Amino acid sequence: MLKVGLTGGIGAGKSEVSRLLVRHGAVLVDADAIAREVVEPGTPGLAAVVKAFGESVLTARGTLDRPKLGSIVFSDAARLATLNAIVHPLVGARSAELESRAGADAVVVHDVPLLTENGLAPLYDLVVVVDASPETRLDRLVRLRGMQESEARSRMAAQATREQRRSIADVLIDNDGSLEALEPQVSRLWSHLSRRAAGTPADRAGLTEE
Repeated sequence: MLKVGLTGGIGAGKSEVSRLLVRHGAVLVDADAIAREVVEPGTPGLAAVVKAFGESVLTARGTLDRPKLGSIVFSDAARLATLNAIVHPLVGARSAELESRAGADAVVVHDVPLLTENGLAPLYDLVVVVDASPETRLDRLVRLRGMQESEARSRMAAQATREQRRSIADVLIDNDGSLEALEPQVSRLWSHLSRRAAGTPADRAGLTEE
């Protein structure tokens, strides 16, 4: 099994890269999806979040009001740390469970938005960073996701810097361009990953290395 950590700043296009890798045959462990799962109604995770932040972070139906919680934590580093301390251990345990189900020769891609921030690079055989300029990311968040510019800038500022992410990359994917420019990079990456998972020499030619 080859364990790959995939990360990138918000708006960089990490989810698109993970989608393409799954299409090639990767087993995906999506930290964002798991983070939603562990705070569903009736879970210990949701109970812990409500205890820390109050019932105002719940919708009328008893589900987590993510925009409300986001408005609280993304402008307050201490409260963000409190939320992370609740959610991250739960996500880690569930991720390990899903990984354990993969085959011995599988390429398991852990899509982890905060991989850099939480010092998780040593957990993986290889770290792939999806990189895009701050200008590109801001444009995508505002134009494609419908965020207000102030909210987008706040979300970006709450994450690691571009330099910090690049410093942990074994492979760097440049996603400042179009999907057509991204797809060949992911195809080359998949060839490299699948050869490593199979225990054969992996040619890194064509990959952007740090």
